[in-house]
Amino acid sequence: MTVLKIIVDSGCDLPYNYITEHNLELISLTVHLKGEEYKDITEIQPKTVYDEMRNGSVPKTSQASINQFTEIFTKYAKEGQSCLYLAFSSQLSGTYQTACMVREQILEKYPEFDLTIIDTKAASLGLGLIVHHAVKLLESGATKETIIKEAEFYCEHMQHLFTVDNLEYLRRGGRVSNVSAFVGGLLNIKPLLHVEDGKLIPLEKIRGRKKVLKRMVDLMDERGADLSNQLIGISHADDEETAILVKKMMEEKFGCKHFFINMIGSVIGAHTGPGAIAVFFLDKKTNSDIDITQ
Repeated sequence: MTVLKIIVDSGCDLPYNYITEHNLELISLTVHLKGEEYKDITEIQPKTVYDEMRNGSVPKTSQASINQFTEIFTKYAKEGQSCLYLAFSSQLSGTYQTACMVREQILEKYPEFDLTIIDTKAASLGLGLIVHHAVKLLESGATKETIIKEAEFYCEHMQHLFTVDNLEYLRRGGRVSNVSAFVGGLLNIKPLLHVEDGKLIPLEKIRGRKKVLKRMVDLMDERGADLSNQLIGISHADDEETAILVKKMMEEKFGCKHFFINMIGSVIGAHTGPGAIAVFFLDKKTNSDIDITQ
């Protein structure tokens, strides 16, 4: 039995091979598409969702099920396994709240069950980088207490910046008004958003794709700490070409050398739509003795 089992959900947007390679327990959120239900990551791929959205489909999503949590938590409670669940922001999904509810139910039967649940207030590779750092610490032999402390530091200092290519998808999800989406489309307005205390907050409206990407990198300069020595996350909604462009902009401006690039997963992508670009970085240097660039 391992000293600690790390549990993640599909809101982390980490590749499935990463999850299996590092022996993580996966909780899948649900994608509803064309009358069918799919478990995110294991039963549907983001590319499928983006292609369907381009063809006019309107996918829906729902939080992870009570049954998933009950089955997984019960298994580890019976085994006496210590666990840490790093959860998708409670402000963007009800998954964290469901996990806490199930934990209380499991503790009634297994009062010794050692399960810590952290509301990371992060999403996509912002959450993914928190998980990645916890994994590195665990694999280096760190204690659960150290891993929790480091994870909480990352949660507090993880910056999210992102833009979408088409306001229509945010409108469908209630993030912008009908009028804003219509006018924005006519004027080629690109919103710049960030995550604050786990909530999705609009920052600025900028005309043109190139300008919004430049502004994103400029904001990194204002907010980031020691960017050249960080592992920078870049996620994209089926637009790897733009993700590579943003990577080059960071290399030229900050001398960044270490990147984690992956596609935005089906659940988050169902709300952003194809073409979204997001970047993730720390706004404060960590005192960890683990190399955070790998």
